[in-house]
Amino acid sequence: MPQSPPRIAVILPCHNEAPAIRETVLAFRQALPSAAIFVYDNASTDRTSDVAREAGALVRSETRRGKGNVIRRAFADVDADIYVVADGDGTYDASAASRLVGLLVEESLDMVIGTRIHSEKEAYRAGHVAGNWLFNQVVARLFDKGQSDIFSGYRILSRRFVKSFPCMSEGFEIEAEMSIHALQLRMPVREIATRYSKRVEGTASKLNTWRDGFRILSHILRLQRLHRPRQFFGGLGVVTILLALLLAIPVFSTFLQTGQVPRFPTAILATGLVLLGSLLAFLGLILESTSQLALETKRLSYLAIPSASGQPQSMGTLASKDSVAQVG
Repeated sequence: MPQSPPRIAVILPCHNEAPAIRETVLAFRQALPSAAIFVYDNASTDRTSDVAREAGALVRSETRRGKGNVIRRAFADVDADIYVVADGDGTYDASAASRLVGLLVEESLDMVIGTRIHSEKEAYRAGHVAGNWLFNQVVARLFDKGQSDIFSGYRILSRRFVKSFPCMSEGFEIEAEMSIHALQLRMPVREIATRYSKRVEGTASKLNTWRDGFRILSHILRLQRLHRPRQFFGGLGVVTILLALLLAIPVFSTFLQTGQVPRFPTAILATGLVLLGSLLAFLGLILESTSQLALETKRLSYLAIPSASGQPQSMGTLASKDSVAQVG
């Protein structure tokens, strides 16, 4: 019995994207004619929902502001085999979607990232380019391996990725969390260069360089603390012990010269810092075993979900209102 083609859902988070959403929906409809296109209106104050509905999209609403909140809601509501996630502002190349989906299926991947290649200066601000490079380096150092564009919002995801993804982010840190999730479970991932265009006139970027940059860095460090506790707490322990040794140098120097310890409070502080640093390192070792158990559980949950290239279950149309159409 031949397998049914995979069901594809296109998910477009939007906040005040009325000038761009119509062309974005139509472009993805042309690239993936039988896919279900979902526009998630994130508390817009313009006609985003009306324009998207007129263009033929299935419109959903998420009132809690933040892209992470939208993605979490969409991943919970929409049942598909392959998920195409992009922004509703028309900056990503919808014409590449069919090629990226085909690559995910053919190579049995869990994520294909459309890395951004831009020729227009207005498309990608210099501050965002520098910030993206910096955070790519941070993730590579913290998790042993990085990606060239961890903040790309253009991603093709398998069902096993989506349904094993906890999605704890609220804002623009969602892309970094996706990348770290894939790195942590050692999922098969490909990066493909895609065109990135400037925004449609009348729309504005919702990303604040400094505020969102700080939130993203905080979230990355939080994920490191949860998933790499030995590295996180061990690093803190080493820094604490080194600080203690710096404080202890003049104390030891005076003791060797005079045989006395006149800086008694400094000696007590240095001793306390050594103990604290040792406790932090020991805590990291204890939490590492708990983190490893959680990782193994997550990995088993991930493996229990069929891959996009060969689902053993039937792919017939589901009765749910959010089940997506089959794509031939």
